Amino acid sequence: MIKTIHFFFIISSFISFVSRMGISVLKPTLLQFKFFKITPHVIDTGLLLSGITLIFQGNWLEGEFSWILSKFVLLLVYIIFGIMAMRCKGKKRWVAFIAAIASFIGIFVIAITKNGFI
Repeated sequence: MIKTIHFFFIISSFISFVSRMGISVLKPTLLQFKFFKITPHVIDTGLLLSGITLIFQGNWLEGEFSWILSKFVLLLVYIIFGIMAMRCKGKKRWVAFIAAIASFIGIFVIAITKNGFI
């Protein structure tokens, strides 16, 4: 059940990020609505809490857990590049957006393979 909830938040977080990028390009004034300011934080909090729950529920800290640390590092990278993508302009914005998406894909691959880089 928790895994399904976590997967829901993963998909929601990705859609939310890509949608906000699209809105910031097409109609940036929409991002001023409270919904667009609060929703990403609610989704990402649910994602983080469900991930922490999975770690403890699955006893994943008892064995080899370098993959969890790798996911955490990539999560920080995703957050940093995501913030840059939303705040910067021009070429820097799109480089940050692509880096954030690459980080997200890296997190997904590590979650499936359970092979970390740390």
